[in-house]
Amino acid sequence: MARVVPAKKANFFRSKKECYFTKNNVQYIEYKDVDLLKKYINDKGKIKSRKSTGTKAIYQRELATAIKRSRHMALMPFVKVTLK
Repeated sequence: MARVVPAKKANFFRSKKECYFTKNNVQYIEYKDVDLLKKYINDKGKIKSRKSTGTKAIYQRELATAIKRSRHMALMPFVKVTLK
C-alpha cells in the first residue's frame, strides 16, 4: 500500500504579542481607568485571556481584579446589553 503524504503547511512567522503594561512601564492598573479596561473585555463582557492579549501573568491578575472592582463600583457593566 502506498503511504499518503500530507500536504505541506504554509510556513509563516507570527510575531509574539507584547505586554502593553510592560512596554509602557505601568506600575498599577487603576480600576477607574475604564477606557483602558474596555480593551480587555470581549463583546460578551468576558475578560480576555492572556493568550489573546499578550499580557504577562502578573498584569493579567491585576487587570482581572481592576475589571471586577470597576464592575462592582458600577463604572463598567457586568454584561454588555444589546437591544434589538
